[in-house]
Amino acid sequence: MAIGFTTTGTYGSRAIKPDKGLTAAYKPRTLIAQFGDGYQQRVLDGINNSPRVFNVNFKTRTKAEIDDIAGYFNSLNGVTKFNFTVPDEVEGDDEDTVKVICTTWNKTYDYGDYYSLTATFNEVFEA
Repeated sequence: MAIGFTTTGTYGSRAIKPDKGLTAAYKPRTLIAQFGDGYQQRVLDGINNSPRVFNVNFKTRTKAEIDDIAGYFNSLNGVTKFNFTVPDEVEGDDEDTVKVICTTWNKTYDYGDYYSLTATFNEVFEA
């Protein structure tokens, strides 16, 4: 599979590729005990404590394509996971498939029949 995801269900089955410029943000979850003298202790919070947040763009596409993508995200309601293929960070591997949920998406009405959509995917660690 190439970078992206495949829609399923009511909106058919289509391979969707985001635009170039995909970003991945990292913010490890930690537990911090702060003491009065400025001293603090830190420990990792859980086993999978560093989920990635992906920001993806689908720019200047037809209204029908953007409606399909937005409809797919609507059908997942921000809680149902789906597979998202990203460039792999391990040297020698080309791609890695991770499970994500889409928590936020925004539609932009560009001009005529062309629209754009930006979305935020949060990596989840479940079977």
